[in-house]
Amino acid sequence: MTVRLRDLTPDDSERLLTWRNLPEVARWMYSDHEITRPEHDRWFAGIAGDPTRRYWIIELDGEPVGLANLADITPAHRKAAWAYYLASPAVRGKGVGAFVEVFILDHVFRDLKLNKLCCEVLLENEAVWKMHESFGFQREALWREHIWKGGAPHEVVGLGLLAADWAKVREASVERLRARGFEI
Repeated sequence: MTVRLRDLTPDDSERLLTWRNLPEVARWMYSDHEITRPEHDRWFAGIAGDPTRRYWIIELDGEPVGLANLADITPAHRKAAWAYYLASPAVRGKGVGAFVEVFILDHVFRDLKLNKLCCEVLLENEAVWKMHESFGFQREALWREHIWKGGAPHEVVGLGLLAADWAKVREASVERLRARGFEI
């Protein structure tokens, strides 16, 4: 398996609209409405040239399978937030998410030289917040009734990882991926 993250291009717009409206993707997003073409087009136009955001298409063996992004990149405070999703259920459980995590963490702490990376995960998405914790993220918050989906409140786990924390677990994290056949 070869996983790579490539920069988002205008040709990805249609694919992203489709992915964002897939039930298996939308169930873990904050919004629960169907994203319309005009809404998507405004969002897509807004990310171009925004220095506080960065997007990548996740590819597995040359096929697009998901999206990763950095948001709220704040060099003055040396921090950012991130998220990703795998749109293709067929690739889940193969280590693609773990590969993406290592790629993003290395990019944030080595290339951008930031000190902190944050993320938010719905409490019921236990597999994802536990995966983040396996890479050194620590739970920094539990926001009660933080968002509303389907007419009901949902809790959100706030996680943070410091550069020093990543430095302590990076080699073991990379070795886990190598053991699964990934080249880092």
